[in-house]
Amino acid sequence: MADNTWRSLRLDCDGLKEIDEVARRIIEFAGDVKVWTFQGEMGAGKTTFIRSLCKHFGVTDNVSSPTFSLVNEYQNNRREVFYHFDFYRIKDETEARDIGTEDYFYSGDHCFIEWPSKVTNLIPDQYMEVKISVTDAERRSIQLTTYD
Repeated sequence: MADNTWRSLRLDCDGLKEIDEVARRIIEFAGDVKVWTFQGEMGAGKTTFIRSLCKHFGVTDNVSSPTFSLVNEYQNNRREVFYHFDFYRIKDETEARDIGTEDYFYSGDHCFIEWPSKVTNLIPDQYMEVKISVTDAERRSIQLTTYD
């Protein structure tokens, strides 16, 4: 992972009623960046945001956390591919490398990564960090930062 910040933006989400608008703004902010890391405590809404993002990209598949499979693959009607990773249960980067994560990360397809701290050295230099903070039971603060 690189240390070069491009730009950053903070968004607030007042519950599920605003999640689709916030997802749209995240997509707009990301531009051409394809690898997105999602950080936040358990239950912060990482998978919920990824589900909304996938919906905006036209994915009609059931989007769920790949906690046990490590990676789920989705596709939209334009045949664009989206990879959704959840590294919560892995022991180390070797385990992630063994499933070919670097091939996914450098494929040019969108990669949404939950628990990126487990695979720090595998993440490409160009990526977007999405930090989700719980402000109360419904509200979330989202800090976006792109790196190159």
